[in-house]
Amino acid sequence: MESTPGGRGVDWLADAAPDPQACRAEWEHSGRGVMLLPAGRRWDVLLVPGPLGHPTFDLLARRAPTGPVYADFADGQLGFLVPVGTAARWVGTGVRSAGPGTWVALPHPAGAGRGLRWLAAPDGSGRLTDPAVLELALHEVAGRLM
Repeated sequence: MESTPGGRGVDWLADAAPDPQACRAEWEHSGRGVMLLPAGRRWDVLLVPGPLGHPTFDLLARRAPTGPVYADFADGQLGFLVPVGTAARWVGTGVRSAGPGTWVALPHPAGAGRGLRWLAAPDGSGRLTDPAVLELALHEVAGRLM
């Protein structure tokens, strides 16, 4: 295990890369910036527009620990890391998904970079956001916003 901040999270994220060791080394060498990692290997990503995503994240965080969630301030959206296969089954309006065959830019777990930062950083445990719980929270928040 690494001794650097976010070490377990780095290991967990890097395990999704085609070459985890090279990914870890590059991430540490690059000053903890942003890495492109393939979705659909260890996790999928549900991309929720910020006006819906931020209150949904707040609601989930108050109720129970979530999986990793990042904010992309350039695109104004939140990315919820969910179990593999979720992207293929997701039918929610206005929510984009990233699964097998897609790559996502993710910040280092101990920092932020290029408009990206973790709201709930990966801790290495492998915990992901339950898509059913996320869907219920999205519906609840959407109902309040109407």
